[in-house]
Amino acid sequence: MLEFEWPWLLLLLIAPLLIKPRIAATPSSSRALRIPFYNQLEAAGLTEKGTRSQKKSKLIQLLKVIAWVSLVVAASRPQYVGELIEVPISGRDLMVAVDISPSMKEEDMILNGYQVTRLDTVKSVVSDFVEQRKGDRVGLILFGSQPYIQAPLSFDTVTVNTLLQEAFLGMAGRATAIGDAITLAVKRLRERPQNSRVLILLTDGANTAGEIQPQKAAQLAAKENIKIYTIGIGAEQMVKHSILGSRTVNPSKDLDEKALQEIADTTGGQFFRARNTGELELIYEGINRLEPIEQEVRSYRPTRSYFHWPLALSLFALIAIMLTRVLTPKLSTLRRKAEA
Repeated sequence: MLEFEWPWLLLLLIAPLLIKPRIAATPSSSRALRIPFYNQLEAAGLTEKGTRSQKKSKLIQLLKVIAWVSLVVAASRPQYVGELIEVPISGRDLMVAVDISPSMKEEDMILNGYQVTRLDTVKSVVSDFVEQRKGDRVGLILFGSQPYIQAPLSFDTVTVNTLLQEAFLGMAGRATAIGDAITLAVKRLRERPQNSRVLILLTDGANTAGEIQPQKAAQLAAKENIKIYTIGIGAEQMVKHSILGSRTVNPSKDLDEKALQEIADTTGGQFFRARNTGELELIYEGINRLEPIEQEVRSYRPTRSYFHWPLALSLFALIAIMLTRVLTPKLSTLRRKAEA
C-alpha cells in the first residue's frame, strides 16, 4: 500500500493559505505613483502589463500550486510498503553429502510404482527433506572420487533442490571418497555456531578413494562438534534375469555398514539403513524429529520510495515559472517592434 514516511509534513499544504492574507495586509513601501483606478485598467487589459498578466497569471498560479504541492508531497516521503516478510536470522547449519559414483545407477529402488536408480530415489526423498528445512541453512556436497560443494550453506532451499536435481552419475569421478567428503563438510561447518552443525552423509558403498580415511575424518568432525548421520542405501536382495535364467543377488554387497556405524558413533549421530524408498523416507522423517528446526526470525516490510517523482515535478514547475517570467517580456518587446 502507499504510505507517507512523514505524513505530518502534509500540513504544509495549507501554509500558503495562511501566509497570503498577511502578505496582502502588509503596507507597500513602493514610491511609485498610485493611480486609484489602475487595477480596473489592468483587469480590462488597457495597460501593457494588464494585457500580459491576463495571459500568464493563471498559468503561473497553476504552476505555483503544482510546485508547492509536489514539493510537500516529496518531503513527506511517499513509499510503497509491501506485505510482511519474515526472514530467518538463525537456525541449524545442515550439510547434505550425496554419493554420485556410478554404483548409484543400480535400479533396485521403486518410486511411484516404477523401478528407478538409487540416485533418482535420493533426489526425490532428499528434495522433500530439504524443502521441509526452511529456516535452516542447508548446503549440498556431491562426492565420487573427490568431493565438491554443489551448493553452499544457504537459507535458499529452492536453489539447493535445483542444484541437487542437476547432479548426474560420475560427474565427481568413479570411486567413493567418503573421508574426503566428511573433511570438506568439516571445513565448511566449522565456521558456523557449534550447537547447530549437522552433516547427513548418504552412500551405497565403501571408501575407495581420497586422502583421508573416514574414521580420521569422523574424529575431526567430533572435535568440531559436528554431528554426522550416515545413511547406507541399496536393496539387500534383487532378482536379476539373464539368458541363463534368474538369480538372486545382493546389490549392496559393497556397502560398508560397519564404517558408517563407526562414523555416526564417533560424532554422536546415528546410522540408518535404507533398503527401499519407504525406509529412506522414514529415515529423513526421523532426522527431522531428531534435529528440529530452531530459529529466530526478523520481520520486515519491503519498501520502495517514490519521493523523486513529485520532486522532479516540483522542479519542472519552478523552471516553467522562471522561463515564463523571463520570456514573456522579451516576446512582448518583439511583438511591439513587429507592430511598429
